[in-house]
Amino acid sequence: MRTALLAGATGLVGSHLLRHLLSDDAWDRVLSIGRREVDLAHPKLEQRVVDFSALADLPAVDDTFSALGTTIKQAGSQQAFRAVDHDAVVALATAAKQVGAASFLHVTAMGASPRSRVFYNRVKGETERDAAAAGIPRTVAFRPSILDGDRAESRRGEQVGLVVMRALAPVLGRYRPTHAEDVALAMLQVAGSPDGAVVPPVVSAGEITRVARAR
Repeated sequence: MRTALLAGATGLVGSHLLRHLLSDDAWDRVLSIGRREVDLAHPKLEQRVVDFSALADLPAVDDTFSALGTTIKQAGSQQAFRAVDHDAVVALATAAKQVGAASFLHVTAMGASPRSRVFYNRVKGETERDAAAAGIPRTVAFRPSILDGDRAESRRGEQVGLVVMRALAPVLGRYRPTHAEDVALAMLQVAGSPDGAVVPPVVSAGEITRVARAR
């Protein structure tokens, strides 16, 4: 049996990941962990409410998917934002390593760099660095542009930005919005790559779309 561990199933990318994992015969079991359960029942699905600052007693897993993420506005402070977008993701990678995960695939952002002067991009870059240091053999960061899709919660500023960017998409090149479902499909495609396949540690926004369409 092949088991997938998914964190962040209630979010935009995570909801697409969950749907595809449940319908994909490559995975016999899907464990969804988060601060709350999703309103869904499925024979393959097990759900657990967890505290990411004290992850313990995870079962053996093969592939780990992290779609954890928030905004500084939603979190309430830079410190609270970092607790989700860095600390929880790194804790997940560390816990997944301990239970034998062979792959760790997580969503960061275009411009992620631990040397960035922009707080958001710096945290995302530090997350990439520290998640990779957990030592899971196939650790891959996916760097979308602004995510395009229907969110359960409203992010007014982001929605206004999306309207503008959709209109300008033909001239934005790599800065055009990235469809959330494309991110999920690209993550699944990389997770399903055969053993020994060369997989880059970072998948850019443009590559996300290309890989997703190849699935």
